Amino acid sequence: MDLSTTYLGLPLKNPVIVGSSGLTDTPEKIKEWEKNGAGAVVLKSLFEEEIIFEYEEVLKEVQNTGYNMEQFDYYDFVLKKKKLDAYLALIEEAKKAVSIPVIASVNCVYSHEWTAFADKIQDAGADAIELNMFFLPSDMNRTSREMEERYLKVINTLTARVSIPVSVKISYHFSSLGQMIKTISDTGVSGMVLFNRFFNPDIDIERQEIKPSFVFSAPSDIAMPLRWIALMYQRVNCDLAASTGVHDGDAVIKQILAGARAVQVVSALYKNRSGTIPAMLDRLTGWMGDKGYETLSDFRGKLSHVKADDPAVLERVQFMKYYA
Repeated sequence: MDLSTTYLGLPLKNPVIVGSSGLTDTPEKIKEWEKNGAGAVVLKSLFEEEIIFEYEEVLKEVQNTGYNMEQFDYYDFVLKKKKLDAYLALIEEAKKAVSIPVIASVNCVYSHEWTAFADKIQDAGADAIELNMFFLPSDMNRTSREMEERYLKVINTLTARVSIPVSVKISYHFSSLGQMIKTISDTGVSGMVLFNRFFNPDIDIERQEIKPSFVFSAPSDIAMPLRWIALMYQRVNCDLAASTGVHDGDAVIKQILAGARAVQVVSALYKNRSGTIPAMLDRLTGWMGDKGYETLSDFRGKLSHVKADDPAVLERVQFMKYYA
């Protein structure tokens, strides 16, 4: 079977991409994922908030020492340059280590100031940039339209700076999700990833403290991206990739049937490591043989909203007979 596909205009030997995480933060790890069959990798993100938090900590120290704050721009420059240089080195070393596409990732939470780094990321050899965006809609003083405009401002600034493909990884927290996905796809981005997974808090009832939890996705988490890949297939002007809940070969097949060009995998790799991708590809190959498909395009989008025999199922939101 021919498992090759294209994503963001990049040729991939198969649709399985190792998503941005600690699994892709060194050239050595990236080489191992290529050996295990990955079609591409997304590097661990350059976190804008990490740079800002470090800046704020140094700022507090300097303020307490009575330092001349007019000269503090120097510290701002040094901190950002240190983080950026380390990230550029990762890109350059990864590109030398593997032949599969290497996609840089920037996690944006505050502003678009970091987009000034985009041309350097491009010059370092990244095949594409994935913009991982989420502004928590907790500001009661901002309208939904103002929040949406923040996203579009960052996206438009980035796409204007670079010539390499740009993808946008978003959440489903929009008041009109379908319209926002379509609007973003019209900006000139090459792809969208549905959806990103967040840090979520839990509560320790004994210590009465907030703690991190729910780190990894579960197979059932595929439901949300599966629905929206299927709904948006052939309704957007860019590629669609599925993320969250892809734990086995069946999940890969489902997302391609829905319309995905590629899938991103992280949690399953943390849980099962090196055997995961080969098992996914074996399942995909075997299923295609059983169904008489020779290429992914033979069945991509077959069960999308625009092609399904019963598209209303994808729009149904209330249980009817399931729990009779």
